[in-house]
Amino acid sequence: MNAAPADQIRLLDVQDLDVRLQQLAHRRRSLPEHAEIESLNRDLTQLRDLLVAAQTEESDCAREQTKAEQDVDQVRQRAARDQKRLDSGAVSSPKDLENLQRELTSLAKRQGDLEDVVLEVMERRESAQERVAELTERVGSVQGKIDDATARRDAAVEEIDGEVSSVTKEREVVAASVPEALLGLYDKLRAQQGGIGAAKLYARTCQGCRQELAITELNEIRSAAPDTVVRCENCRRILVRTSESGL
Repeated sequence: MNAAPADQIRLLDVQDLDVRLQQLAHRRRSLPEHAEIESLNRDLTQLRDLLVAAQTEESDCAREQTKAEQDVDQVRQRAARDQKRLDSGAVSSPKDLENLQRELTSLAKRQGDLEDVVLEVMERRESAQERVAELTERVGSVQGKIDDATARRDAAVEEIDGEVSSVTKEREVVAASVPEALLGLYDKLRAQQGGIGAAKLYARTCQGCRQELAITELNEIRSAAPDTVVRCENCRRILVRTSESGL
């Protein structure tokens, strides 16, 4: 393939712009905010799971407390009825009086036991409520950090995307001045060679693979016409000759 030396030089400009686009893409993927947000989201998921568990516990305790308080109220009402019967004098049989007093004693003990249950449940509920409040605050704090990191990431992405757009437009302009066949070969090699399709020959060294050329290869390049498109024997990339090639 043949191409004017000036066109080959412009191919290096295209390559420089493509490298810049690769760097920008890498920078976009590697923004520290990506890892920060991912880590914070893991923390948030864990905290939300803990919060749901604490809320469930508090809700269970609330139902348990309501049930225990109802049990206490039922015992209290029954004891009040028995006490009223006792105080009214309606029960005159000694045996019935003894049974009534025994029942009142039993109800008093039952009421005391149930009130202890209510207190124990209330303590557990209060602990669960404190846990819910703590976790709610922590969830809000982590969500705030995520929002902040997301805003920073979006700002950085917007800046990078703006630069990508500018470099892409510049690349289109420069690439349009390169012969179609030469550009096609370059794009094919760039896809095969990790993004580098053309390299400068500098001081007898291919800047693509960083290998110094053998003397026989250098001699072949020296004898090639200026418009001949030469390739590196090591990496097969397009070698662009300049005044710094050392030929």
